[in-house]
Amino acid sequence: QVQLVESGGGLVQPGESLRLSCTTSGISFKDYSMGWYRQTDGRQREFLASITIGDFTHYIDDVKGRFTISRDNDRSTVYLEMNNLKPEDTAVYVCNARILGTSTSYWGQGTQVSVSS
Repeated sequence: QVQLVESGGGLVQPGESLRLSCTTSGISFKDYSMGWYRQTDGRQREFLASITIGDFTHYIDDVKGRFTISRDNDRSTVYLEMNNLKPEDTAVYVCNARILGTSTSYWGQGTQVSVSS
């Protein structure tokens, strides 16, 4: 059974930081590209960042320079370090595991991040 479990969300003030984790099981983690997305009520899931099996990373402009994605293949875990958080970063953050070039894709349930003063 494939599981992706996110953790590390919470309520922070603007300018503060959080580190999200997504721990996987049931997949050969090293063979999967990993990504982070976020979703707010009534809106489509928004891609944020990804990291390939070769550690190539990609970010959307909105988070470039503030967020850092990384992976630990020994722990089957992908991380998202988020700095200088803004109120508009408030969302449910969801991780994704996929094998590029195929339809194989798995999603976690998400972790809530709230940024408010």
